[in-house]
Amino acid sequence: ALWTQSVSVRMKIAVIGQSLFGQEVYKELRKDSHTIVGVFTIPDKDGKADPLATEAEKDGVPVFKFPRWRVKGKAIPEVVAQYKATGAELNVLPFCSQFIPMEVIDHPKHGSIIYHPSLLPRHRGASAINWTLIHGDKKGGFTVFWADDGLDTGPILLQRECDVEPNDTVNTIYKRFLFPEGVKGTVEAVRLIAEGKAPRITQPQEGATYECIQKKDNSKIDWNQSAEALHNWIRGNDKVPGAWADIDGQKVTFYGSTLVDNSSAAKGQPLEIPGASKPGIITKAGLVLFGNDNKALLVKNLQFEDGKMIAAAQYYSSGSSTAVELTEEEKVFAEQMKAVWKSILSNVTRIEDSTDFFKSGAASMDVVRLVEEVKLQASSCQLQNEDVYMNTTFQEFIQMCIRKLRGEDDKEELVVDYVSKNINNMTIKMPHQLFINGEFVDADGGKTYKTINPTDGMAICDVSLAQISDVDKAVAAAKEAFEEGEWGKMNPRDRGRLIYQLADLMEEHQEELATIEAIDSGAVYTLALKTHVGMSIQTFRYFAGWCDKIQGSTIPINQARPNRNLTFTKKEPIGVCAIVIPWNYPLMMLAWKTAACLAAGNTVVLKPAQVTPLTALKFAELAARAGLPKGVINILPGSGALVGQRLSDHPDVRKLGFTGSTEIGKHIMKSCAVSNVKKVSLELGGKSPLIIFSDCDMDKAVRMGMSSVFFNKGENCIAAGRLFVEDTIHDQFVKRVVEEVKKMKIGDPLDRSTDHGPQNHKAHLDKLVEYCQNGVKEGATLVCGGKQVQRPGFFFEPTVFTDVGDHMFIAIEESFGPIMIISKFQCGEVDDVLRRANATEYGLASGVITRDISKALYVSERLHAGTVFVNTYNKTDVASPFGGFKQSGFGKDLGKRNCCCH
Repeated sequence: ALWTQSVSVRMKIAVIGQSLFGQEVYKELRKDSHTIVGVFTIPDKDGKADPLATEAEKDGVPVFKFPRWRVKGKAIPEVVAQYKATGAELNVLPFCSQFIPMEVIDHPKHGSIIYHPSLLPRHRGASAINWTLIHGDKKGGFTVFWADDGLDTGPILLQRECDVEPNDTVNTIYKRFLFPEGVKGTVEAVRLIAEGKAPRITQPQEGATYECIQKKDNSKIDWNQSAEALHNWIRGNDKVPGAWADIDGQKVTFYGSTLVDNSSAAKGQPLEIPGASKPGIITKAGLVLFGNDNKALLVKNLQFEDGKMIAAAQYYSSGSSTAVELTEEEKVFAEQMKAVWKSILSNVTRIEDSTDFFKSGAASMDVVRLVEEVKLQASSCQLQNEDVYMNTTFQEFIQMCIRKLRGEDDKEELVVDYVSKNINNMTIKMPHQLFINGEFVDADGGKTYKTINPTDGMAICDVSLAQISDVDKAVAAAKEAFEEGEWGKMNPRDRGRLIYQLADLMEEHQEELATIEAIDSGAVYTLALKTHVGMSIQTFRYFAGWCDKIQGSTIPINQARPNRNLTFTKKEPIGVCAIVIPWNYPLMMLAWKTAACLAAGNTVVLKPAQVTPLTALKFAELAARAGLPKGVINILPGSGALVGQRLSDHPDVRKLGFTGSTEIGKHIMKSCAVSNVKKVSLELGGKSPLIIFSDCDMDKAVRMGMSSVFFNKGENCIAAGRLFVEDTIHDQFVKRVVEEVKKMKIGDPLDRSTDHGPQNHKAHLDKLVEYCQNGVKEGATLVCGGKQVQRPGFFFEPTVFTDVGDHMFIAIEESFGPIMIISKFQCGEVDDVLRRANATEYGLASGVITRDISKALYVSERLHAGTVFVNTYNKTDVASPFGGFKQSGFGKDLGKRNCCCH
């Protein structure tokens, strides 16, 4: 690209100020080729220099550390003289806590500019950010103005504004906007001065306010206010100086306030607070407080007078945890951390277990450094700043780190209202509520439905039935987890470790998962153990390995010769992914779609089939116990018309993955396009052809033919919907198949000798009966089966049809059941049978059985399907992409290209 740049003057600048903000402004000014003739900052504290001073000294820039600039209101002549000797043409005050005399402010050729974190003339004074929040302003921002005598009334040079979020604190708005944009704005102001374009806009009198400095003694909470006013007061004083109240005879400071519905206060222990309109309630989420309007707010953390901070939820149980014994390896880590503490607390001669980080002189910048140092020593120990504030002594800090490394840190206890059953020689424990934002909760309005065991037709349990409001809550939780939570910021390798831990936990519970799958879907237990559950575990392990291997490309470009340029691409996670899965492989379909989403850093809202929700809910429990953060996984049992439709329409869902019927897939695709053009992947219906040539291995052909149709009692998306058998072996093949069918044991899926379990649900059983009646009516030969088994439950006989013409209903439509459709083709007519096999709108899978490798290759290249099996069938693998052609959908599950990224 070509551009023009205004001619600007490189100036001699004095930077007067302090802190990381001052350091960043200083660095950017140097990048703009200005000469920094001097840095004037505060004296060292406890032997440590301010970051601005450290940066300038590294560059060899003169640094002055005056403890004060004036005495009794008059400038100190020696100090002013040292300043004037630098020859500065402009003073830049990015953040300055000292009073600078007017002799210094007015001295340079271009005067002095100062950064102020409010939209002047509103909130003049040193606590501008605090008061922006205390007053509940909807807009905040900063001003760069021409410095005056310290009353923040000088002419405005530049302003930038931002929205103030309802739960912003001083820290969040500073980090999100005031710091990064403030640095840019201050540097831009200098550029305008250098280019001679800097305005001087007189501040208006209207709307001007000046508030006092917020200190501890004037930040006590007045409880006679609304909940919103209390919330604004607490967040406006968070973290400094901290809003406080007297509780149980001591001064307690409140941090991390959010406005909540009163329903959040339903359960917990009351806490008397003098002056409050009603007692607070200690809940598992924190301390719920009430305003005089009876509305509620939630406080996450509390700090006591001795500096100790705790999670508010632990108010009645703080200090009760037992110290852990360190292993030899953990002792090495503790010594490494002791060295880190010593480097930060340089004024402390020896780090003892009782050494207090803050009482030894550490400040907020040191907290940031400590958190980063821990990451360098142990990447799996992800600390937040609050962890340091809550564990201030070295012993508490090490105990906290070790618990995190062991996965034993004091996370909120997962509360599960199990339905337990003694079955299959074990006790299975099944969650039955919705899983939203890390918690099992009832559906809105307490709505439920019964999930049925297809083996006996009896109810297993009541399951919560998600409503539209529940979908909105789940999507909001997933969005927050992606945009604001630790999942989106997590190192990919750490994300992979959590996914691998989830796979390990699934393996520990594989017999329980397989049993739940058997009673909820009718899958034969041995197949459920090997395939439904076994491949699910393999899938999560496979994608765990991809987390740190998702990468873009570097591409040479040559449109800008003679410059040697290049571009690079990055793979970015999409965001909130909705997943709607079918009832034939409840857990495996969940794994195929969810694992790839998680590996790329996305979050998930999943709707299991309404008739098979139980393994998905058990999976949610295991995901929480594996350490996946809140909001990353959300499970919503419910109807497709309600839950599925809302997910398709939701503007915050960025991708939807669906496995199911072509009819519903088309509807979903339309909704996704109309709503927000969300990405879609669809795995839809199939009528997969299997061509068996006369030169086949007959034993293998019979075995593969049986498997292609009757695997998972025919409830298999890639099942061979139609077998084309060469006429010279047709009768022999049919005879052998019927013999094998008659050997199949139909019965209880938990019986290890059962070959064929019940169909998934009653409506599907009725459709299979009707399907076979259509076949007979059109003249196909029913060789065996075709009827419901006369016993409790939803059992259907394995069925074989022959003499099936291409025009017949059963030759065209998918049965999705244990029904083998056999058609002849003439010997040697390869192209003709290919034409017939491809004469379908579906294209999910296909197969060919022959000893002739040339024929196998010829046929496989010409079959219009996403997967072609040669001399085998049903052999899917986690490393191999899976998906269909034509009206069987698009997009792929599994394989390395299916990590859900932009």
